[in-house]
Amino acid sequence: MGRDRYVDFLRAWAIGLVVFGHWLITALEHGPGGEIDAPELLAVVPWTQWLTLAFQVMPLFFLAGGYAAAGSWARERAAGGTAAGWVGRRALRLLLPTGVYSGLVLAAVGVCAAVGVDADTLALVGWALAMQFWFLPVYLLLSALTPPLHAAHRRWGPRVPVVMGAVALGADALVVAGQVPYLGLLNYVLVWGVAYQLGFCWRDGLLGGRRAVPAVLAAAGGVAFALLVWLGPFPVSLILVTGQDPSNTNPPSAAMLAWAVAQVGLCLLVAPGVRQALERERVWRVVRPVGGASMTLYLWHMVPVLVVAAAFYLTGLAPEPRFGSVAWWGMRVPWLLVLGVVLAGVVWALRPVERGLAVVHEAVVHEAVGHERRMRPGVGLPPAWALWLGLASGTGALSRFAVQGFAPEGRFPVLPALGLAVGLASVLLSGRWRAGVRRPRRPEEGPKRALEEAA
Repeated sequence: MGRDRYVDFLRAWAIGLVVFGHWLITALEHGPGGEIDAPELLAVVPWTQWLTLAFQVMPLFFLAGGYAAAGSWARERAAGGTAAGWVGRRALRLLLPTGVYSGLVLAAVGVCAAVGVDADTLALVGWALAMQFWFLPVYLLLSALTPPLHAAHRRWGPRVPVVMGAVALGADALVVAGQVPYLGLLNYVLVWGVAYQLGFCWRDGLLGGRRAVPAVLAAAGGVAFALLVWLGPFPVSLILVTGQDPSNTNPPSAAMLAWAVAQVGLCLLVAPGVRQALERERVWRVVRPVGGASMTLYLWHMVPVLVVAAAFYLTGLAPEPRFGSVAWWGMRVPWLLVLGVVLAGVVWALRPVERGLAVVHEAVVHEAVGHERRMRPGVGLPPAWALWLGLASGTGALSRFAVQGFAPEGRFPVLPALGLAVGLASVLLSGRWRAGVRRPRRPEEGPKRALEEAA
């Protein structure tokens, strides 16, 4: 099966809306003491919570991720590869750019804390630069679980996401009832896992063969969401709002599950028309670079906000109409344009870094073949355990950053920083997965290899 342009389009579309949505709701103004505040638009202007119905597109990320992972893992299995090998390569593609981004931000936090930058300001900036990190540990977990999840899919097909959704509903009922609040943590994997698992079904033609199935998903999910908001306890906002309880995202709720199902159905309904448009090279030339830079855009898109804040708000150059007024909304247009120009400059400046990370990734995988053959049983840390230890450490660190930011209470986060460093190093150094698919050795390679090893 060839590369599906529509899947790449979903990534590009989703990342574009995430960036646009974050920029739209981010507001800056001078406080009474002259400091810069960031009022919460969704809380101060409640009607804006309806806008989150358009901007909450993370189900598309997980749907596209599941589709791509199913094909990649199926090819790995057919070539004789291992689960550790496949999971390690997928994890490294995410952890390398995340490690670079986090390392630079943490270095800046350390310098600012050392020179005495105001703790509240540093905490706010650290939170803004990590607000998107919640997605990373969830996606890492689902990637690590892909082999057993795909095995379940091959055996039971669409019944797997149905069961996952049912368990998620039960967990959410207990959370809303206040009996087992920590059970909601499961829904980060279950709710987003439903969209991920539906990606498996989509790739195997279990969803898109007939328009009736996507239509049922879209209608059932949409009606369920409307009823849960209208009759149930859930808010309309699909983004966390301070003081709102229950929340649809922290943890993902039954309403979020319904919206994810509706969004999956809708994107499958429009797929034929969008695929036809993507066949035009003019359209594809716009979509392809955005999809290719999706990780860079996702990680770095809040940096332009800090640049603009320093250039226009700290200097007093930016006009500040009354928050939420018509004039304020009018100022959103130049605000978005300036941020877009700055982000384009950031992405351009990061192109050498991206190329360097790609070279590192390829070099690590290539070198691993010889490394694995030199490994001896019982020597050093078992490679598979090194991989899983690295994933656990990295996932825990990213979760802490997502919750507390890069500068909790204005301090340098020593333990999360150490956890991310250990996680990335362990994944890099784990030997078994790096060899990837084992290439059968030709007969003439035996003597040659023996001479090389003797030398």
